[in-house]
Amino acid sequence: MPIPDSDIIDVTPRRVSRSESLFLPAVFKGLGTTLRHVFQNVGRDGKTKKNIWVVQYPEEKRDDRPVTEGGQERETFRGVHRLNRDEDGRVRCVACFMCATACPANCIHIVAEESPWPDREKYPKQFDIDELRCIYCGMCEEACPVDAIELTPFYEITGLSRQEMIFDKSKLLEVYDRTIDEKPM
Repeated sequence: MPIPDSDIIDVTPRRVSRSESLFLPAVFKGLGTTLRHVFQNVGRDGKTKKNIWVVQYPEEKRDDRPVTEGGQERETFRGVHRLNRDEDGRVRCVACFMCATACPANCIHIVAEESPWPDREKYPKQFDIDELRCIYCGMCEEACPVDAIELTPFYEITGLSRQEMIFDKSKLLEVYDRTIDEKPM
């Protein structure tokens, strides 16, 4: 059975005019679209269409506004890590290596030792996080069964060498002491 002529579509490309062959109209049309978007979005937040302003850091600190999701507010920023303490002031970590296993950047190094306390088998003799290698994904705090490690809203961390940016157990507990009143993510 032959195909009727009404079902056949001619797809032969049309000839390009001289002005179209220079591509100048297409370039100007693209620039016009780009400029229109730039002027519409200057000083506006793309998601909420609210005005935003540039923060002059370090004189002004940025305000980490919570994002509303499903009627609930939640923080979206993940800053420096902290190692939590328990009620007795001891490190809460039980050296289970779950955070180090879950870390995609392999920036957590733990050395376990037998615990001197009767309520747990082991504790971290050494607990190091390379903050320069970390991608701040939050998988370490999700993997921790005892909520020993958390990401804080604290983002002002500096160091003059790579060694200063490797946070050991004492430095992570110091961050906990400074941020104990702040709500973690």
